[in-house]
Amino acid sequence: MTIWGWLRPVARPMAIVLGLAIGVGGCTALPGEGPWMGGAQSGSTEALPFDVIDLTPTTVVAYRQPESPDRPSTASHLSAAVHITIAPGDSLKVRIFERYGGNIFPTISGMSADLGVQRVAEDGTIKVPVVGVVHVAGLDLNRVEERIIQQLGNKVQEPEVIVDFESPRTQTVMVSGDVKKPGRWSILDDIRTVADAINMAGGPAGGSALTVPANQLEVVVRREGQVILRAQLSDLLAGADIPVQKGDEIVVRSNPRVYTVLGAVMKSGNVEMTKANLSLLEALGNVGGLQDQRANKTGVYVFRMGDLLNNPTARARVFRLDLYQPVSIFIAQQFGVQARDVVYVTNAPLYEYDKILSSIYRTFSIIGVARGNILTTTTF
Repeated sequence: MTIWGWLRPVARPMAIVLGLAIGVGGCTALPGEGPWMGGAQSGSTEALPFDVIDLTPTTVVAYRQPESPDRPSTASHLSAAVHITIAPGDSLKVRIFERYGGNIFPTISGMSADLGVQRVAEDGTIKVPVVGVVHVAGLDLNRVEERIIQQLGNKVQEPEVIVDFESPRTQTVMVSGDVKKPGRWSILDDIRTVADAINMAGGPAGGSALTVPANQLEVVVRREGQVILRAQLSDLLAGADIPVQKGDEIVVRSNPRVYTVLGAVMKSGNVEMTKANLSLLEALGNVGGLQDQRANKTGVYVFRMGDLLNNPTARARVFRLDLYQPVSIFIAQQFGVQARDVVYVTNAPLYEYDKILSSIYRTFSIIGVARGNILTTTTF
């Protein structure tokens, strides 16, 4: 018998065992091992280009979170005296007085001269007794008063006209979604901004203990059929509020701001951002930190997709942090995590090697049991 003939029956199961071990070890190693960032630059593609940035005391400066999300208000200059024009569908209350009386209308100190509620027709006109048809669409209340006086002419001596909104149906904004009192609200009730309208609708829905945090709610504003604003409610409260116009549609809906943590951490998964400013150190702390025996302290990555919706040429970024360096703790405190970031902690090389050895041992154990052999217990 040749040497190869003797080795053949031994080599065949050995090859099968090693193949199984490598297959099992490879399958279990990939999720914890993650991407190999050493060749990241060469792996960048035109379809999804990305940059790899090592987080250092110098580079982290550009990615710090501001201490406060507050900013100068964009609506602080708005006056409470909003200029409002009349439109078809509005209802006006018209009163006419004569300064000295004794003719058609009473004096302002006498009996009421209320001519009732006048509904603005589709052609933008109202019908006022004595005055006739008055075109009011597109005018404010002062201009309507002047037009009525002009049309009265010589019928009345020194008339005084007062026109008010009785039911300004077109001077409203619609607030719907996750608010306590959805519906139409008049902008004449001191509603100047989107936040004013949401507050008038009772604020976010739910009781005091169930109210959704402002940074988990999205506000969408549609004007004339077009979306002009899409932002978190917390951003509006921090100064990004905008003025409202009649006919605006305001929708408040749930839009949780979350980041994802994967790899060698105590608890992986999606985590809601409960505060406006969240550091990488806090993000890792929210999931219990790294697993001591499994985590590779030099392999902490943050994957951030570029804003491809608004900027098709935006590049994704991969941030790399080495927690073996003491200064990295301070860097992690400064680096700001954003919504939709993916934090990935790779497995330590020794842990991966131990998984492969364990897979080989389990495979040998299965073969030994199948042959009736008893293998000594060994721990890898």
